[in-house]
Amino acid sequence: MLAYDYPILGLFWSMLIFFLWIAWFVIFFQVVIDIFRSHDMGGWAKAGWFVLVLFVPLLGVLIYVIARGDSMSERQFSRARAQQEAMDSYIKQAAGGSGGVADELAKLSELKASGVISDDEFAAQKAKLLA
Repeated sequence: MLAYDYPILGLFWSMLIFFLWIAWFVIFFQVVIDIFRSHDMGGWAKAGWFVLVLFVPLLGVLIYVIARGDSMSERQFSRARAQQEAMDSYIKQAAGGSGGVADELAKLSELKASGVISDDEFAAQKAKLLA
């Protein structure tokens, strides 16, 4: 049924227009997000860019990307770098702070060997760690 309604070239053209429309929406939302996240613009400049992008969408987005595209990508890279550094520091802090199961088992075996805990307490703590 679809083949009778749309020739193959018509189907391709419709899909191309649809995907370009979706790509434009992605760029539009990226520009709007960048306008409000930008720290180097004041409130009036943000309002002006937003009004331009909102009321003249295609031209406004094009002008914004041409005028502020380089700084837009720099801000995105710096945000991604800051998030990566925060994640790395969290992982290092979490991995270094707990010591891991192997370290806890080694401490328990030292306590058992020195006679601080009994065999039953060692078995209970070991089962708790391995669970």
